Amino acid sequence: MSNRPPEVTLETTLHVRDHCLCLYTQRAARALARRFDHAFAPLDLTNGQFSLMMSLNRPDAPTISSVAGLLGMDRTSLTAALKPLERRGLVKVLPNPEDRRSRVMKLTAAGRRLLAKAAPIWKAEHARLDQLLGASDADRLRQMLALLSADEVEAS
Repeated sequence: MSNRPPEVTLETTLHVRDHCLCLYTQRAARALARRFDHAFAPLDLTNGQFSLMMSLNRPDAPTISSVAGLLGMDRTSLTAALKPLERRGLVKVLPNPEDRRSRVMKLTAAGRRLLAKAAPIWKAEHARLDQLLGASDADRLRQMLALLSADEVEAS
């Protein structure tokens, strides 16, 4: 009897390479992140910071938990992502007036100004993506990704 662990065949490796939805999604997510990071670079903003700031652009300051859920992040990662935005004076984290044990976040005036500069960049980049994919295919992709995200929430 051999103590060698079972081996994965090259055929299996190639099958995973050519069919793995997770791999394809990760590669696409990285490519999109680089694309938007490049577009936002003149504002010294990353795509993740843009999404985070956009999630705070609402009349009432949201809780850390609600934004973490919206962005599909855990609270610890969100708190870490907030730090550079706080240091730049773009976001404030404050005690929740309804529950002093929790925190809420809000954009500062400087944050709102930066977001106003970033939004047209986002729009232009999305227009290029819609042209590349075709608007109906881009909409279908969003629907499919939302379906996968919703399925994850239901499974947990």
